Amino acid sequence: MTLEERIREVNTRIEEACLRSGRSREDVNVIAVTKYVSTSMTERVLDSGLTHIGENRWQNAEEKWNALGSRGTWHFIGHLQTNKVKDVAGKFEYIHSLDRLSLAKELEKVASARNLEIKTFVQVNISGEDTKYGLEPEQAVPFLKELHQFPHIKVAGLMTMAPFEGEAEDTRPVFRGLRELRDDINRHAITREPLIDLSMGMSNDFEVAIEEGATWIRLGSILVGKQEGE
Repeated sequence: MTLEERIREVNTRIEEACLRSGRSREDVNVIAVTKYVSTSMTERVLDSGLTHIGENRWQNAEEKWNALGSRGTWHFIGHLQTNKVKDVAGKFEYIHSLDRLSLAKELEKVASARNLEIKTFVQVNISGEDTKYGLEPEQAVPFLKELHQFPHIKVAGLMTMAPFEGEAEDTRPVFRGLRELRDDINRHAITREPLIDLSMGMSNDFEVAIEEGATWIRLGSILVGKQEGE
């Protein structure tokens, strides 16, 4: 399939998931994850009208951002080391992987020095997998309270990754758990402003994530392919 054909198919599947769950298509944002494709393919993605680009390592994203950073909105979706904050701050509008106080402190330090506001998602390990990064669900509220001391960090919402399952339906409890956690946080007014966004759902399970309330889905190979020419 061509890039254009993949985009059309994904959009159809998003629309159908929204219809099933009584949601508006406009409430679901697509991040095109370009970590496996070249700079020229990333340019094609932007030319196609996809404006949100996701990368998970600065060393892989640097060339693409230097060439195309003025186009679209860039999302850092991988585990962020504190020593890479200086590289990504101000380049990536959203960081989807805030999961520890040391990272928050470094983000605040760099953002304060550069007079930036950094939009973040707090990553929560709903599934409890040892291989996944993120806070345990019971740690989320204390962590969000700690973030009050960092005026340059804006929490946009919560993020999680579900296990890779043979049946996408098996991921539903993970996505539902993140939505329920967000709703509980909002009910108790933990954050400065109510949390709206949920970053959840990838190529294998995005339809279930949408049905459970995802506002940002992160799509790689199903959308952009894995190498030049796909």
